[in-house]
Amino acid sequence: EGDSIFLTSPISSGLWNKTPVGEFSIWYKIRYTKMEGGSRLNRTYYYLPNVPFAMFFKGDYGIHGTYWHSNFGYRMSHGCVNAPTSISEKLFYWTDPPLPEGKGWVRATDQNPGTPVIVHD
Repeated sequence: EGDSIFLTSPISSGLWNKTPVGEFSIWYKIRYTKMEGGSRLNRTYYYLPNVPFAMFFKGDYGIHGTYWHSNFGYRMSHGCVNAPTSISEKLFYWTDPPLPEGKGWVRATDQNPGTPVIVHD
């Protein structure tokens, strides 16, 4: 924040699908969401109800809390940035667009743009 680091944490990025590298902005935030995908045939299928504090920065790729593993620092995801839930919660309320009072989700707009996200190798 400014010249100061807001927080740091190990994360788990994409193993089965590479996390996109580049400069993005948070376009959609939702307090809890269902995530499902992968392939039953390839044994990569996942079904995760109530994924907390999701902040999407490129299509379906986002940063979110993680309750199904605690192996942070290693690639574990299908492309998203898995963060400890407590870290994701802090980021969720720190980033823009701000969540309106009483709502569970928000989209970025020209008047209410999302926080920049830079993903690098």
